[in-house]
Amino acid sequence: MYSEKANEKAEIKYFKKLLRGTEDARMHIRYNTLILHYRGYTNIHIASILGLCEHTVGKYINAYESKGIEGLEMGKSTGYPKFLTDEQEQELYKDITTKTPDEVGFDYRKNWTADIIREWVKIKFGIEYSIRGIYHVLHRLNLSYTRPTYTMAKADEAKQEEFKAEFELLKKLA
Repeated sequence: MYSEKANEKAEIKYFKKLLRGTEDARMHIRYNTLILHYRGYTNIHIASILGLCEHTVGKYINAYESKGIEGLEMGKSTGYPKFLTDEQEQELYKDITTKTPDEVGFDYRKNWTADIIREWVKIKFGIEYSIRGIYHVLHRLNLSYTRPTYTMAKADEAKQEEFKAEFELLKKLA
């Protein structure tokens, strides 16, 4: 009985040390779960203290007891699966980098925009993306996206400078 208590104290001390050494909030919860477990709390009580499901508490305890500290480590989340295959993404990359939109059927369009890319993916692959989804695809393909800025080609620079000077004067008077 005495060695059991000493072992529990050692476990608690070990988890407190791990707790101080991590900034990961999810690992904090896992370590706190085990600290409370070794202090003698029931799974139901631990779940209510930490705001977890009783089943989750049991999973953390069983994972630690069967695999040690490695059992608590979190795997990498795979995230939501991609709609386009790798081959389709490479084909899209090739289209965007080597052709203009009017070459693939978007009349009078010379620059790719997210909307045009979205429509092209829908036409070519039959897959519908949101604008944000297209931004993610562009990021994955290592393509940068910038919004166009407009300049007036026939603007008179002298008149623009005169306007800027007048505007600055007006700002000072106001």
